[in-house]
Amino acid sequence: MNQVIQNILTRRSIRGYKEEQISNTDLEIIIEAAKYAPSGGNSQSWNFTVLQNKDKLEELNNLIREAFQNMLVDDDTYSSKKSGKVAARNNEYNFYYHAPTLIIVSNDRKYSNAMADSAVALENIFLASHSIGLGSCWINQIAWFCDEPKIRKLLNACGIPENYVVCGAAAVGYSSMNEIKHTSRKKIVVNII
Repeated sequence: MNQVIQNILTRRSIRGYKEEQISNTDLEIIIEAAKYAPSGGNSQSWNFTVLQNKDKLEELNNLIREAFQNMLVDDDTYSSKKSGKVAARNNEYNFYYHAPTLIIVSNDRKYSNAMADSAVALENIFLASHSIGLGSCWINQIAWFCDEPKIRKLLNACGIPENYVVCGAAAVGYSSMNEIKHTSRKKIVVNII
């Protein structure tokens, strides 16, 4: 089987990481792959913010926990937000699964292709990580709460411009999981006309 296709089909979301930090070389490979993602009109307007400082990561985790505590939920609230609110009550909660590296992808909030372009860049991050033996997982919580004042202040201090919205993030590191489940694919409707 083609190596690219095999990489796509074998990548899984990793939700447990070793403390060992990834190498600078691996980080450069991952970011370079992200930069080569397609973007609308070749705008390349995304911003990649790499958090590896344990104190900053812990501070962000505490702010995310606080945001969950303050979040109002109702019947229409997205189920992952509801479960996140419950999980964040636990003192052991860590929204990025204790990954040593968190790559935040942001983009100009006025740019209509911001989410699409950032999602493609994140996919390149996941695939590049998997191809060099690292685990990764999409992280939504920062995107949900990026405009909460305390979180925005921290994001701005980390170099994310005020006019940029967080579209997603990637937890990256060496997997601590003994067994990685290969879940079957759901039956998806495919129409070929």
